[in-house]
Amino acid sequence: MSNSERVRDIMNSSLTTIPLASSLLDAAITMRRSSVRHLPILDAERLVGIITERDVQRCAPSLLSPITQEEYNATFENTPIERVMLRNPVTVAPDSPIRDAVLLMLDRKVGCLPVVEGERLVGILTRSDLMNLLMNFLPAPPGSSA
Repeated sequence: MSNSERVRDIMNSSLTTIPLASSLLDAAITMRRSSVRHLPILDAERLVGIITERDVQRCAPSLLSPITQEEYNATFENTPIERVMLRNPVTVAPDSPIRDAVLLMLDRKVGCLPVVEGERLVGILTRSDLMNLLMNFLPAPPGSSA
């Protein structure tokens, strides 16, 4: 990897997002359908928050408690995303060096960085993106065809 590589070179620009008016149920369904673990939350086109798969799990009632399926579902349906989202998430610009993004993720202990240009969300950089980049630099095991 050269020092000239930028976040835009490896970020995912095919975004799955949800509007601020959504419920926790909307977030859980969107994450499951889209197979994403980090979901940016938008107010119009402006990034206002993020929710992770871990946040959704943390907010779910315990199935071990005396709760009916209807009550369990109602918790998700009646919880506004605004109540559980992380507001003002740490972001990175698309022209930022990848090294700076990695250091920011390590320092802030986050699994993703929304990529913003001005106030507009243009991508997301996740740990998985960085792991895929790392794989390009690791030698193939002896005897493998990769």
